[in-house]
Order: sequence, then structure tokens, then C-alpha cells
Amino acid sequence: MQGAHAARRSWLRLLPGPRQVLFQLHWFLGITAGTLLLVIGLSGALLSFREEIVDAITPGGRHVPVAERPMLAPAELLEAVRAAHDGRAIGTLTLSSEAGHAARVLFAPPPGQRRGETIHVDPYTGAQLPPLRAEPFFEWVESLHRWLLLPREAGRVVAGILAASLLFLSLSGLYLRWPRRALQWRAWLTFDTALKGRSFLWGLHSVAGTLALVFYVMFTLTGLYWAYDWIRDPIDRAAGDPRPPRTAQPPRPAGMEAKAKPRADAPPADIRAAWQAFERKAAESGGWAEAGVRVPAAGAKQLQITWLAHGASHERARDRMTISLPAAEITQDERHEAKTAARQALTVIYPLHLGTYFGLPGRILNTLAALMLPLFTITGWMLYLDRRRKKRAVAHEQAALIAGAMPAPRGDEPPVLVAYASQTGTAEGIALRSAALLRAAGVAVTVAPLAELDPERLRHHRRLLLVASSFGEGEAPDSARRAARLLAATAAPALAHLRYGLLALGDRHYARFCGFGHALDHALESAGATRLFPTIEVDDGDPAALAQWSRALAADFSLGDATMAPDQTLPLQRWQLVERCLLNPASVGAPLYRIDLLPLAGAAMQWRAGALVELMPRHADEAVRPMLAAAGFDADAPVRHAGRGTTLAEALAASVLPTPQALQGAAGRPQALADALEPLALRRYSAASLPQEGRLRLLVRQARHEGGLGLASGWLTAHAPLHGEISLAVLHNPAFAPVDDDAPALFIGNGSGYAGLRAHLLARIAAGRRRNWLLFGERQQAHDAFCADELQQWQAEGWLERCDLVFSRDQPERLYVQDRLRDQAELLRGWMDEAACVYVCGSLSTMAVGVEDALRDILGEPALEALIESGRYRRDVY
Repeated sequence: MQGAHAARRSWLRLLPGPRQVLFQLHWFLGITAGTLLLVIGLSGALLSFREEIVDAITPGGRHVPVAERPMLAPAELLEAVRAAHDGRAIGTLTLSSEAGHAARVLFAPPPGQRRGETIHVDPYTGAQLPPLRAEPFFEWVESLHRWLLLPREAGRVVAGILAASLLFLSLSGLYLRWPRRALQWRAWLTFDTALKGRSFLWGLHSVAGTLALVFYVMFTLTGLYWAYDWIRDPIDRAAGDPRPPRTAQPPRPAGMEAKAKPRADAPPADIRAAWQAFERKAAESGGWAEAGVRVPAAGAKQLQITWLAHGASHERARDRMTISLPAAEITQDERHEAKTAARQALTVIYPLHLGTYFGLPGRILNTLAALMLPLFTITGWMLYLDRRRKKRAVAHEQAALIAGAMPAPRGDEPPVLVAYASQTGTAEGIALRSAALLRAAGVAVTVAPLAELDPERLRHHRRLLLVASSFGEGEAPDSARRAARLLAATAAPALAHLRYGLLALGDRHYARFCGFGHALDHALESAGATRLFPTIEVDDGDPAALAQWSRALAADFSLGDATMAPDQTLPLQRWQLVERCLLNPASVGAPLYRIDLLPLAGAAMQWRAGALVELMPRHADEAVRPMLAAAGFDADAPVRHAGRGTTLAEALAASVLPTPQALQGAAGRPQALADALEPLALRRYSAASLPQEGRLRLLVRQARHEGGLGLASGWLTAHAPLHGEISLAVLHNPAFAPVDDDAPALFIGNGSGYAGLRAHLLARIAAGRRRNWLLFGERQQAHDAFCADELQQWQAEGWLERCDLVFSRDQPERLYVQDRLRDQAELLRGWMDEAACVYVCGSLSTMAVGVEDALRDILGEPALEALIESGRYRRDVY
């Protein structure tokens, strides 16, 4: 039972974490609802300053010059309007106590319409003012903003959905960018404006969203209140101000409507005395600023006035007074300040939505927040399209490499499956070039990584070409481990129909040379497959072995003289060693140096985080010249070596040192010795910097053997002259390339492995991604904390959510990063639930093995395998 529960927990961890789900929903709503929210934002910004824009277009439409005489009373204004409009029925009259402000008259609506015509009149004469030319446009904008020009009820539903979408976008965006140091305002409100491209867009998108967050929550909650009765009605009832139920009116009996209308010659109700009673009562509380008079019909028994007192807190803080007619007695005097707090809160909803509750500053901020909605839509679309563009570009580049303009497949032959197992991309490149060679001759080809294959898929192919790279001491590349296990468990005759050719890549410096390739060979043979030709071994990119592979393909597939295209690996370029700094003086460990290089003519500053630097080491003059002198050679003798003219000492410095027998065999002939020299093997290091820093940085641990310093580390840390030339190439490293999403990232490493982790952290910082956790190990804090200052700065700025530094020698028991990982098991599981990516860089035999064992124990074998298969477990170990 316990095992079943553990398995279930492991498989649950394979599901997308809440952060990943939120991210996917966030961008999906952003590029769908965001397009309509753009319209809502622009229209809302226009409506925020509706009155000012209308007044600017029609200057005399709502304001008149202030006159010396008093403004007309309401009864006089109504008489003037009725006289000018043939006694037309008036619904409401709105007055302002401020001199020069026009009165607004709303006529009763014609039959079948919801609202009547509105005009403005001169408060001194009652004359009608010019119509507001922009008002029809703003009525259209308001309909667009509130209902998206849809029928009213359908528009309310759609507007409510958009409001809910904006609320989700706001809150999910807050969660997705929540920094570790949430109380530091810089972590929320600043980003590096020097960034470019996607990083700049993401920073702008995040900071602008933080600035507008409060306003969007305010917009959406108030918008949802108006959009849905099932939200509004419970709130109104709880506040003690329920709306009357909407019931359909029964049809009136014939003739009833005519009887309900007053006679056309009936005199209007006299409101003079009632208005004077209102003014006296309002004066007791400071007077009125604006009053809306509901104009009574002839014979009406009461007058209702809704008014705004001087100094009211907002435009909806209205009082209401009812006055009997013709006695002019106040029968109801309902004041805003006398309402309960809940009922007062209901009146704040509209001013909050418009921003008028905070006066002119609130309206300005509301407008800016509304105008940011198009910014989010545009930047969100740009980020989405940039991601799609990059994916298409990668697919296009791969298709162009393996396909190009190829002839149609010949005959009806089933496609040849070309598979590869690659850690750094070398095997993948050879597989793609092999596929291109076959396709050029019309052979149908399918290309796939070994990680995607299983025995069932292999049953559908008759011929397989497999390029397999060994990792470390003959192990499988990370992505191919599961496929290798499945293949090893397949017994004959499951693959008896399959014929295969295998190219095994390795390095003879390791004890199990081409170990993984031979393991695959054995598994295929055990499953019943037959070799097309004997397995070909490649030692460190040996051109002769690759040529043999090309000839084997040509012979087996009848390709004639066709040969595989040459490797497209970048040629070595010239760089200058500009700085060399010992990082751990007095450490009990081997010296660790920071090596900084600048490009010379023709060298390109182009690489991504995770890149490898492949460089040509050299022997020191102190080792070369005495050897040549002892053998009777002139070190400065001119020779031809590697296709160019140089000195014998220079040629020897870049070559494997010859044996005494080889020196003796050359018998003082410099060119004969140069012709017999073998070039040194290239050495690889992790790039510790990004091009934006303006230099290429390496972290090099100085190795020491019985014969002295290691060749490459000794050259870089001791022998290469400062400001001297270094030959190198920067290589893409797909197995350690960044995962291009916003999920959390966990970085684990030790020693010089900080190089690869540092480059990834710099890339995450440039992209505005703050969910970063670093576990890094060294020996002694007093001597080996070479990265502490940089990490403290990143933590202070909120770029490192968690940083665990482990110093193995600072306590009696030895502690390593894998031990700290076990201590934080629950936290690790939480990060894995959020689909975190794990990057490991450093020593293979100790740290990397220990870390993988800890991950297996904490997450379980299935979850670890799923992490590897999904490409979210990436290693650069050595």
C-alpha cells in the first residue's frame, strides 16, 4: 500500500504544476480576450474625459457667460422650454448652482423608446443652447464600452466575461511575477531599460501590469457588479438596498392608457412653493450644488428632487427630498450621510469605476491604466509571436539541413530511420548530414532522436541508421536513457526484421571507449536485428572514421561516389586573453582561475547560455624549446604545418609531443619532424558569460599531474601570455540550452561548474524571470566563496528566490549540494509541481551522480525519468 501511494504521488508530480497551468491560461486569455480588452481600454480612456472633450468641440453647449442677473427658477425655466417646444412633456430638469452652467432638460420618451431627447438651456433666459456635436459619438463609444455594440443583455454577459478575464489576467500576472523580496519596491516597479527584444518586452509587460493592477481589480469588480444580476442582487440585499423585482406589466385594458394621460389643456403642476421649501431646507446643510427635479405631471401630488450637497464626497453621494403639492410640505428628507455604511458603499461603485471618486488625479490615473490595456495586448502578442517565430525558425533550420531541395524518393521503399543519441549535438549533426546524403540520392528518410523511439516504433522500420554518442564513462546521453533501457529489455525475435548500421562516438581517454554505442549494438543484436555493416567507432571526431561511415552508407544504399557533407562546426577563431585572476587563493582545493577573453578580427560575439567553448591548447615554450635543443633541432627553423608556414617550435607547441624515437628518426630535418606531428585534441569549457557582457569568460580549475600542470588548464592559467592569442570556437550545446519558458529553474553545481550556471542565471535575469533557485558547493567559505558578492546582489534585487551555498570543509562532517537537496525535499517537490527545470553543471563522478541519486530518492524513479524525457533535466558535467 505504501508503495502504491508513493507511485501515485510520483505520477501526480508529472502533471503540469499550478504555475505552468496559470501561465498557459494567462497567455491564452491574453491573446484572445486581450484583443477585445484593447477596445474596452481605449473606449474607457475616452469616456474618462468625456465632458472635457465635448466642451472643447462645442464650447457654448454646456456653459454660458455669467450674467449679472440671477438665474431663472425651475418653474420659469420649464415654462420657457414648454413654450419653445409646443408644450412637449418634460421628464427631468437638472440644475447647477454654479453660475454659467447650463440647465439640462430630458424630455419624456416617445412611445416604444427607453429614453427621450436631452437638450441644454441657458439658465438666465431658458433659450436652447447649440447641440453637443460630439455627444452622439460618445453615446456610441459608451455602447461600445458597456455592451460592445451588442444587444443590451447579450452585451452585459460578454462584458462580464471580459471583466472576469481581466481580473484573472491581473491576479495570475501578479502570482507569476511575485518576487522573493516582495517588500522591496524595486523588485516590483523597475526593470533594465537597456534590455532588448523579448527581455525588454517582458520587463515592460510585467512592470506596467504591476502599476495598473489596483485599477484593473477596481475596474473588473465594479464591472462584474453591473454585468450580472446574480452578483449585484445579493450585494444589494446584503447592503439593505434591494432592487425591486423585474416583473412584466400586465396589458392595460383598452382605453385605459388614454384615460391615464392628462388633458392637453391641463395646466402643469405649480412647483414654485415646493422649490422654495427645498432651498430653505438645503441651506440648513450648506446649500445644494446640483439638483435633479423630476417634473410632475398636471395634477400630481408631490415633487421629488435628487440633489448633491456642497462638499459631497463624490458625485453619487446624493440626497433625496419629496415635497407635497401644492402644500409645499417636506414629506421625505433622505440624506446620504444618514444611510448605513453598506448602502453608502453601493454609491461608491460608479465613481470608483470612473475614477471620479479621487477627483482629477483619479481620472488621470484611470485613463492611463485604461490606455495600458492596448500596451498589454500588443506586448503579449509580440511575446507570443516571438515564441512562435523562434520555434518555426528552429524547425525550418533543421528541415533545411536534413532536406533541402531533394529529389523525390526512389521506388516504393519504406523510409530508412536515422536516429541519434546526442549530449552536445555532435551525434545529431552527423545524423542530419547522413540523412541529407541519403535524401540527395532519393532515399526516403525519417529522422528522430533515440529518446522518441521504442521497440514498437522500430517494428515499423526495416532499416535503421543509428549515431550514438557516449557520455562520460561510456554512459547514455541523458535524453536517451529510457529508450536504451527499453531496447535492452527487448528479446529476440522482436526485431528480427530490422537491419541496422551503427556509428559509435567516443573518446579513447575514457576507459569505456564508445561504451554506450557498444551497449546499443549488443541490445539490437540480442533483439534479433542484423548489422548492415560492422559498427564504426569514432575517436573524438576522427575524420577517417567519419569517411568510413560515409563509404559504408554509399555502398549499402548504392549512392555511388556521394559523400557526406563536411561538419559545419565553426572554425577556430582568434581571441585575446585580457585577464587572468585567481579566485581562491589559499584554498585547500586546486587553484581556480577566471579567464576573460576578447574577440580579435573575425571572431563573433554570438552564443546562448549553456554554450561550450572548444579551444586549442598549447605546450609552453619551456617544454618545447629544451626538447628541440636536446634533439639538435633549431626551434626557429621555418616549416609548413597544418597548411601554413610557421616555426618548428610553434608547430610542436600545437601538437602531441613526439617520442624520442620520432625525434631521432627525423635526424635533424625540421620539415620531416613537422610532417610527423599529430595535432593536439581540442578541449572544452563551459561559457560563463553572455555576449551582452562584452567578453567571453571561462572558469578553469588548474589540474596538476605527475608531469606538471595539465595541458589545457596549464596553458590557460599559467603559460599563455597575457594579451596573447587563444584559438577557440563557441559551440551550441543543445543538451544544456535554456528551456524557453517562464517556469521556475533550479541550478545545481560545484566548483568550476558555476560557469554554466552563471550564464543561465544571466539569461534568466535578462528575460525578467525571477523564480530561480541556486544550490552551489565549494570547499571553504573563507577561500572559495568567489561568487558570493554577485549572488548577494542578485538576491537583493529579487533575481534569486533562493540561494543555498554549501561548503563541504566548514564543519566536521562533509556536506555537499546533494545533502542540502535532501534537506529541502518538500520545497523541491513544490518546485517540481510547478514544472521547474533542473540544470546541473560540474563534476560528473561526484556531484552529478550524488545529485541524481538525491532526485531519484526524493521524486521517485518515474518522476525523474519523466523530467529527463521532457527535456527539463539538463546537464553539463565532466
